[in-house]
Amino acid sequence: MRRQSVAFLVAAGLAGAGLTSFLMLGAGEPGGSAKAAAPPKTSLALPVPTVAVVKKTVPVYLDYVGMTEPLRTVTLQAKVTGYLAVQAAADGADVKTGDLIYRIDPRDYQAALDRAKAQVQRDQAALEYARANNHRNSLLVRDGWVTKDAFDQNTSTLHQAEATLASDQAARETAELNVGYTEIRAPFTGRLSRSLAHEGTLISAAGTPLNTLVELDPIYATFNPAETDLAAIDKARAKGSVPVEIHTNDSTGPSLRGTLTFVDNTVDRGTGTITARATIPNADLTLLPGQYVRARVNIGDQPDALLVPQAAIGSNQIGKFVYVVGAGNTAEQRMVKLGATYGELVVVSDGVKEGESVITGNLQKLGPGTAVQPKPAAGQSGS
Repeated sequence: MRRQSVAFLVAAGLAGAGLTSFLMLGAGEPGGSAKAAAPPKTSLALPVPTVAVVKKTVPVYLDYVGMTEPLRTVTLQAKVTGYLAVQAAADGADVKTGDLIYRIDPRDYQAALDRAKAQVQRDQAALEYARANNHRNSLLVRDGWVTKDAFDQNTSTLHQAEATLASDQAARETAELNVGYTEIRAPFTGRLSRSLAHEGTLISAAGTPLNTLVELDPIYATFNPAETDLAAIDKARAKGSVPVEIHTNDSTGPSLRGTLTFVDNTVDRGTGTITARATIPNADLTLLPGQYVRARVNIGDQPDALLVPQAAIGSNQIGKFVYVVGAGNTAEQRMVKLGATYGELVVVSDGVKEGESVITGNLQKLGPGTAVQPKPAAGQSGS
């Protein structure tokens, strides 16, 4: 019983001391008890990056999937028969007009040329004698020293000698051509494929294929616009040349620019499309025949187009939307209609106005009416 009394007195003393300390703390700081109890204030506005809607004149494109084609493709063949002596250009080599690619053994054809030249020389001498003899007889026949019939025979001999020499000269030219045909040279600048014949192969004049040469600069990009696009394309062509941009599947690579140079005269009934072709300078040989490309045909310009960053576009079951900083710095959801894209920007045809601030970040945390704290977007601009 005594122990319980002592414990009670000790507890009462500690409680009194605590109460005294609390009262002293409150007395030393007016209103201290109220301030200590108040929680710290926190900002409820969500920081968001924003970009202003801008108005610009932008090009209007029609986009198609196309394929590259060479301007010229030729199968290299021999026109004379003989053994292949030299392959002067390696497989896949780039060659220029006139470069030697193959040489067939020319010795047989050189011998035929030498024989034809000798024949020309022999008949040239015979013609000179016939011409001199005819001139002499033309003087004698006037004085009656040579009969008219003998003179006519002599004149005939002269004409036969002239014809023989002409035939010999034609044979010599043919022999020279055959010697020239033993060298197969590039008819235009381009790139070779792999060789189909090698040194020692007997090449036939009947048409043994040796290789394939394609022209790479410039190069065609062929695509198929829908017939519904023909009116816009024809309108653009009537104003002048129509620029075409070509992009490969490597989106990081630079685009190549050319012009629309061909539109076919018939629409394919099965597909409702028409064949069109752009000519693209290809000095760096970036494009090769048979590549799939994206062709962007510039048919004009769209003035006063409203542009927003693609990062600002959201999507729901209704469609595409953006969040705009509305009155009182609250998020306002706007349904929008989108047009063509231009790098990081996209055309908005309805839903926003020039100068409005669209939100480009933290979209997943936003909802209509959310309080926001707008800040300029880092590294993005609507201009």
